[in-house]
Amino acid sequence: MNVLVTGGAGYIGSLTCKELHTRGYKVFVLDNLTNSQASFVKWGTLIQGDINDGELLLSTLKKNDIKAVFHFAGMIEVGESMRNPMKYILNNVVGTYSLLENISKAGIEHIVFSSSCATYGNSEKIPISEDNNQKPVSVYGETKFFGERMIHDLCMASNLCSVVLRYFNAAGADPDGESGECHDPETHLIPLVIRSVYDKDFTLQVFGNDYPTRDGTCVRDYAHVTDLAIAHVKALEWSMKTKAKFEAFNLGSGKGSTVMEVIKAIEAYTKKPAKYIQKGRRDGDSDVLVADISKAQKTLDWQPKYDINTIVSTACNWYTKTFNKN
Repeated sequence: MNVLVTGGAGYIGSLTCKELHTRGYKVFVLDNLTNSQASFVKWGTLIQGDINDGELLLSTLKKNDIKAVFHFAGMIEVGESMRNPMKYILNNVVGTYSLLENISKAGIEHIVFSSSCATYGNSEKIPISEDNNQKPVSVYGETKFFGERMIHDLCMASNLCSVVLRYFNAAGADPDGESGECHDPETHLIPLVIRSVYDKDFTLQVFGNDYPTRDGTCVRDYAHVTDLAIAHVKALEWSMKTKAKFEAFNLGSGKGSTVMEVIKAIEAYTKKPAKYIQKGRRDGDSDVLVADISKAQKTLDWQPKYDINTIVSTACNWYTKTFNKN
Protein backbone atom coordinates (compact mmCIF):
# COMPACT_ATOMS: atom_id res chain seq x y z
CA MET A 1 0.00 0.00 0.00
CA ASN A 2 1.33 3.44 -0.99
CA VAL A 3 1.24 6.25 1.59
CA LEU A 4 2.25 9.90 1.54
CA VAL A 5 3.95 11.44 4.57
CA THR A 6 3.98 15.24 4.54
CA GLY A 7 6.87 16.51 6.63
CA GLY A 8 8.43 13.06 6.43
CA ALA A 9 11.97 14.46 6.52
CA GLY A 10 11.33 15.83 10.00
CA TYR A 11 11.87 14.47 13.46
CA ILE A 12 8.71 12.44 14.08
CA GLY A 13 7.79 12.05 10.41
CA SER A 14 11.07 10.34 9.51
CA LEU A 15 10.73 7.69 12.19
CA THR A 16 7.12 7.11 11.22
CA CYS A 17 8.46 6.45 7.71
CA LYS A 18 10.85 3.91 9.22
CA GLU A 19 8.00 2.16 11.01
CA LEU A 20 5.85 2.18 7.86
CA HIS A 21 8.69 0.78 5.75
CA THR A 22 9.35 -1.94 8.33
CA ARG A 23 5.69 -2.97 8.09
CA GLY A 24 5.75 -3.22 4.30
CA TYR A 25 4.24 0.11 3.21
CA LYS A 26 5.66 1.99 0.22
CA VAL A 27 6.43 5.47 1.48
CA PHE A 28 6.53 8.79 -0.38
CA VAL A 29 7.69 11.89 1.48
CA LEU A 30 6.61 15.44 0.61
CA ASP A 31 8.77 17.98 2.43
CA ASN A 32 10.04 21.48 1.64
CA LEU A 33 13.14 20.86 3.82
CA THR A 34 12.70 24.22 5.55
CA ASN A 35 12.98 22.73 9.02
CA SER A 36 14.05 19.18 8.26
CA GLN A 37 16.82 17.01 6.82
CA ALA A 38 16.91 15.36 3.39
CA SER A 39 19.28 12.81 4.93
CA PHE A 40 16.44 11.64 7.18
CA VAL A 41 14.52 10.29 4.18
CA LYS A 42 15.98 6.79 4.39
CA TRP A 43 12.77 4.78 4.19
CA GLY A 44 10.93 6.32 1.26
CA THR A 45 11.06 8.48 -1.84
CA LEU A 46 11.59 12.21 -1.29
CA ILE A 47 9.52 14.70 -3.26
CA GLN A 48 10.78 18.18 -2.40
CA GLY A 49 7.94 20.65 -2.34
CA ASP A 50 5.42 22.52 -0.23
CA ILE A 51 1.92 21.51 0.81
CA ASN A 52 0.70 24.90 -0.39
CA ASP A 53 1.64 23.86 -3.93
CA GLY A 54 -1.71 22.35 -4.89
CA GLU A 55 -0.63 21.26 -8.36
CA LEU A 56 2.34 19.32 -6.98
CA LEU A 57 0.21 17.80 -4.24
CA LEU A 58 -2.47 16.54 -6.59
CA SER A 59 0.00 15.12 -9.10
CA THR A 60 1.94 13.41 -6.30
CA LEU A 61 -1.20 11.78 -4.93
CA LYS A 62 -2.43 10.57 -8.32
CA LYS A 63 0.87 9.58 -9.93
CA ASN A 64 1.94 7.46 -6.96
CA ASP A 65 -1.46 5.86 -6.33
CA ILE A 66 -1.52 7.11 -2.74
CA LYS A 67 -4.12 5.45 -0.53
CA ALA A 68 -3.53 7.24 2.78
CA VAL A 69 -1.82 10.39 4.05
CA PHE A 70 0.09 11.16 7.24
CA HIS A 71 0.15 14.92 7.79
CA PHE A 72 3.15 16.17 9.80
CA ALA A 73 4.14 19.22 7.75
CA GLY A 74 3.87 22.49 9.64
CA MET A 75 5.49 24.85 12.10
CA ILE A 76 5.71 23.68 15.71
CA GLU A 77 7.19 26.29 18.07
CA VAL A 78 4.89 27.92 20.62
CA GLY A 79 7.09 30.96 21.28
CA GLU A 80 7.67 31.72 17.61
CA SER A 81 3.95 31.41 16.90
CA MET A 82 3.24 34.23 19.34
CA ARG A 83 5.82 36.47 17.65
CA ASN A 84 4.97 35.57 14.05
CA PRO A 85 1.36 34.36 13.88
CA MET A 86 0.97 34.81 10.12
CA LYS A 87 3.78 32.33 9.45
CA TYR A 88 1.86 29.74 11.46
CA ILE A 89 -1.46 30.53 9.83
CA LEU A 90 0.11 30.15 6.37
CA ASN A 91 1.85 26.86 7.11
CA ASN A 92 -0.50 25.16 9.56
CA VAL A 93 -3.92 26.43 8.51
CA VAL A 94 -3.63 27.37 4.83
CA GLY A 95 -1.26 24.44 4.23
CA THR A 96 -3.67 21.99 5.82
CA TYR A 97 -6.52 23.44 3.76
CA SER A 98 -4.45 22.92 0.61
CA LEU A 99 -3.73 19.32 1.58
CA LEU A 100 -7.38 18.56 2.34
CA GLU A 101 -8.57 20.17 -0.88
CA ASN A 102 -6.26 18.01 -2.94
CA ILE A 103 -6.72 14.71 -1.10
CA SER A 104 -10.42 15.28 -1.62
CA LYS A 105 -9.86 15.76 -5.36
CA ALA A 106 -7.70 12.62 -5.45
CA GLY A 107 -10.28 10.53 -3.59
CA ILE A 108 -8.03 9.69 -0.62
CA GLU A 109 -10.05 8.04 2.13
CA HIS A 110 -7.66 8.03 5.13
CA ILE A 111 -5.63 10.71 6.87
CA VAL A 112 -3.70 10.64 10.15
CA PHE A 113 -3.10 14.15 11.47
CA SER A 114 -0.24 15.22 13.70
CA SER A 115 -1.99 17.46 16.23
CA SER A 116 -0.94 18.61 19.68
CA CYS A 117 -1.85 18.81 23.33
CA ALA A 118 -1.46 22.58 22.83
CA THR A 119 -5.07 22.55 21.62
CA TYR A 120 -6.16 22.01 25.25
CA GLY A 121 -4.50 25.13 26.65
CA ASN A 122 -4.51 25.41 30.44
CA SER A 123 -6.71 22.46 31.34
CA GLU A 124 -8.27 22.38 34.79
CA LYS A 125 -8.37 18.58 34.67
CA ILE A 126 -5.09 16.66 34.91
CA PRO A 127 -4.36 14.22 33.36
CA ILE A 128 -5.94 15.54 30.20
CA SER A 129 -8.40 13.29 28.38
CA GLU A 130 -9.71 13.66 24.84
CA ASP A 131 -13.06 15.04 26.03
CA ASN A 132 -11.44 18.00 27.80
CA ASN A 133 -12.39 21.40 26.43
CA GLN A 134 -9.99 22.65 23.78
CA LYS A 135 -9.05 26.22 24.64
CA PRO A 136 -5.59 26.87 23.17
CA VAL A 137 -3.54 29.68 24.69
CA SER A 138 -1.01 29.99 21.85
CA VAL A 139 -1.23 30.71 18.14
CA TYR A 140 0.40 27.33 17.51
CA GLY A 141 -2.33 25.59 19.52
CA GLU A 142 -5.01 27.56 17.70
CA THR A 143 -3.66 26.53 14.29
CA LYS A 144 -3.63 22.85 15.28
CA PHE A 145 -7.16 23.13 16.66
CA PHE A 146 -8.35 24.75 13.43
CA GLY A 147 -6.65 22.00 11.45
CA GLU A 148 -8.61 19.42 13.45
CA ARG A 149 -11.88 21.22 12.76
CA MET A 150 -11.24 21.40 9.01
CA ILE A 151 -10.48 17.68 8.93
CA HIS A 152 -13.59 16.89 10.97
CA ASP A 153 -15.84 18.95 8.72
CA LEU A 154 -14.46 17.41 5.53
CA CYS A 155 -14.89 13.91 6.97
CA MET A 156 -18.53 14.62 7.78
CA ALA A 157 -19.13 15.74 4.18
CA SER A 158 -17.13 13.13 2.27
CA ASN A 159 -15.69 9.62 2.25
CA LEU A 160 -12.60 10.72 4.19
CA CYS A 161 -11.83 8.95 7.48
CA SER A 162 -9.41 10.52 9.93
CA VAL A 163 -7.48 9.96 13.10
CA VAL A 164 -6.14 12.96 15.01
CA LEU A 165 -3.19 12.29 17.31
CA ARG A 166 -2.68 14.91 20.01
CA TYR A 167 0.75 14.22 21.29
CA PHE A 168 2.38 15.81 24.19
CA ASN A 169 6.17 16.32 24.12
CA ALA A 170 7.99 14.22 21.54
CA ALA A 171 11.46 13.42 22.80
CA GLY A 172 14.40 11.04 22.50
CA ALA A 173 15.98 9.58 19.40
CA ASP A 174 15.88 6.41 17.35
CA PRO A 175 17.39 3.64 19.51
CA ASP A 176 19.29 2.47 16.40
CA GLY A 177 20.86 5.92 16.07
CA GLU A 178 19.44 6.56 12.59
CA SER A 179 17.41 9.68 13.36
CA GLY A 180 16.94 12.25 16.09
CA GLU A 181 16.33 15.93 16.76
CA CYS A 182 18.14 18.32 14.41
CA HIS A 183 16.11 21.51 14.47
CA ASP A 184 17.76 24.79 13.51
CA PRO A 185 17.27 26.70 15.67
CA GLU A 186 16.61 24.08 18.35
CA THR A 187 13.94 25.07 20.87
CA HIS A 188 13.02 21.78 22.55
CA LEU A 189 14.04 21.30 26.16
CA ILE A 190 15.88 17.97 26.15
CA PRO A 191 18.33 18.67 23.29
CA LEU A 192 18.93 22.14 24.72
CA VAL A 193 19.76 20.74 28.15
CA ILE A 194 22.12 18.24 26.51
CA ARG A 195 23.76 21.05 24.55
CA SER A 196 24.26 23.01 27.77
CA VAL A 197 26.13 20.02 29.17
CA TYR A 198 28.51 19.58 26.23
CA ASP A 199 28.81 23.04 24.65
CA LYS A 200 30.89 25.36 26.83
CA ASP A 201 29.54 28.40 24.97
CA PHE A 202 25.85 27.60 25.45
CA THR A 203 23.66 28.30 28.48
CA LEU A 204 20.07 27.06 28.69
CA GLN A 205 17.27 29.47 29.55
CA VAL A 206 14.62 28.09 31.93
CA PHE A 207 11.41 30.03 31.40
CA GLY A 208 9.51 30.53 34.63
CA ASN A 209 10.12 29.23 38.14
CA ASP A 210 6.87 30.36 39.76
CA TYR A 211 4.38 27.94 38.24
CA PRO A 212 2.04 26.09 40.67
CA THR A 213 4.08 22.86 40.36
CA ARG A 214 6.30 20.85 42.71
CA ASP A 215 9.42 22.88 41.93
CA GLY A 216 7.99 25.95 40.20
CA THR A 217 8.86 24.89 36.64
CA CYS A 218 6.45 23.68 33.95
CA VAL A 219 5.38 20.04 33.93
CA ARG A 220 5.34 18.20 30.62
CA ASP A 221 4.62 14.65 29.50
CA TYR A 222 7.51 13.32 27.38
CA ALA A 223 6.80 10.57 24.84
CA HIS A 224 9.56 8.73 23.01
CA VAL A 225 9.56 9.45 19.28
CA THR A 226 9.61 5.74 18.40
CA ASP A 227 6.50 5.16 20.50
CA LEU A 228 4.81 7.99 18.60
CA ALA A 229 5.82 6.51 15.25
CA ILE A 230 4.31 3.15 16.18
CA ALA A 231 1.10 4.88 17.27
CA HIS A 232 0.73 6.57 13.88
CA VAL A 233 0.85 3.26 12.03
CA LYS A 234 -1.56 1.67 14.48
CA ALA A 235 -3.90 4.64 13.98
CA LEU A 236 -3.97 4.16 10.20
CA GLU A 237 -4.59 0.44 10.48
CA TRP A 238 -7.38 1.00 13.01
CA SER A 239 -8.92 3.62 10.72
CA MET A 240 -8.86 1.30 7.70
CA LYS A 241 -10.43 -1.48 9.75
CA THR A 242 -13.18 0.53 11.45
CA LYS A 243 -13.86 3.25 8.83
CA ALA A 244 -14.42 5.65 11.76
CA LYS A 245 -15.05 9.14 10.41
CA PHE A 246 -13.15 11.20 12.99
CA GLU A 247 -11.43 10.10 16.17
CA ALA A 248 -8.87 11.82 18.40
CA PHE A 249 -6.32 10.17 20.68
CA ASN A 250 -3.83 11.55 23.18
CA LEU A 251 -0.29 10.23 22.95
CA GLY A 252 2.15 10.59 25.81
CA SER A 253 3.58 8.58 28.68
CA GLY A 254 0.82 9.43 31.14
CA LYS A 255 3.46 10.82 33.50
CA GLY A 256 4.78 14.34 33.96
CA SER A 257 8.28 15.67 34.53
CA THR A 258 9.20 19.21 35.50
CA VAL A 259 11.87 21.15 33.65
CA MET A 260 14.20 20.78 36.62
CA GLU A 261 13.59 17.02 36.81
CA VAL A 262 14.58 16.70 33.15
CA ILE A 263 17.74 18.70 33.79
CA LYS A 264 18.63 16.46 36.73
CA ALA A 265 17.99 13.28 34.70
CA ILE A 266 20.36 14.46 31.97
CA GLU A 267 22.98 15.47 34.53
CA ALA A 268 22.70 12.01 36.10
CA TYR A 269 23.10 10.21 32.75
CA THR A 270 25.99 12.32 31.47
CA LYS A 271 27.60 12.77 34.89
CA LYS A 272 28.14 16.40 33.89
CA PRO A 273 26.47 19.63 35.09
CA ALA A 274 24.02 21.52 32.90
CA LYS A 275 24.44 25.30 32.51
CA TYR A 276 21.21 27.26 32.84
CA ILE A 277 19.78 30.58 33.95
CA GLN A 278 16.27 31.40 35.14
CA LYS A 279 14.15 33.69 32.98
CA GLY A 280 10.59 34.95 33.20
CA ARG A 281 7.60 33.02 31.93
CA ARG A 282 7.21 32.63 28.18
CA ASP A 283 3.95 33.66 26.47
CA GLY A 284 1.75 30.72 25.53
CA ASP A 285 3.21 28.16 27.95
CA SER A 286 0.74 26.09 29.96
CA ASP A 287 1.43 25.20 33.60
CA VAL A 288 0.93 21.44 33.40
CA LEU A 289 0.34 19.18 30.39
CA VAL A 290 0.05 15.46 31.18
CA ALA A 291 -1.89 13.01 29.03
CA ASP A 292 -4.56 10.52 29.88
CA ILE A 293 -3.55 7.88 27.33
CA SER A 294 -6.08 5.21 28.29
CA LYS A 295 -8.15 5.67 25.12
CA ALA A 296 -5.17 5.02 22.83
CA GLN A 297 -4.09 2.09 24.98
CA LYS A 298 -7.51 0.47 24.80
CA THR A 299 -8.66 1.37 21.28
CA LEU A 300 -5.40 1.32 19.32
CA ASP A 301 -3.73 -1.39 21.42
CA TRP A 302 -0.84 1.03 21.88
CA GLN A 303 1.46 1.09 24.87
CA PRO A 304 4.48 3.40 25.25
CA LYS A 305 7.59 1.27 25.79
CA TYR A 306 10.15 3.93 26.68
CA ASP A 307 10.35 5.96 29.91
CA ILE A 308 12.08 9.28 30.62
CA ASN A 309 15.40 7.54 31.31
CA THR A 310 15.39 5.88 27.87
CA ILE A 311 14.33 9.16 26.30
CA VAL A 312 17.31 10.88 27.94
CA SER A 313 19.81 8.14 27.06
CA THR A 314 18.82 7.93 23.38
CA ALA A 315 18.77 11.72 23.07
CA CYS A 316 22.23 12.02 24.64
CA ASN A 317 23.63 9.25 22.43
CA TRP A 318 22.20 10.94 19.33
CA TYR A 319 23.64 14.31 20.33
CA THR A 320 27.14 12.99 20.97
CA LYS A 321 27.08 11.01 17.73
CA THR A 322 25.75 13.87 15.62
CA PHE A 323 27.77 16.70 17.10
CA ASN A 324 30.87 14.68 18.08
CA LYS A 325 30.72 15.67 21.72
CA ASN A 326 32.29 13.50 24.40
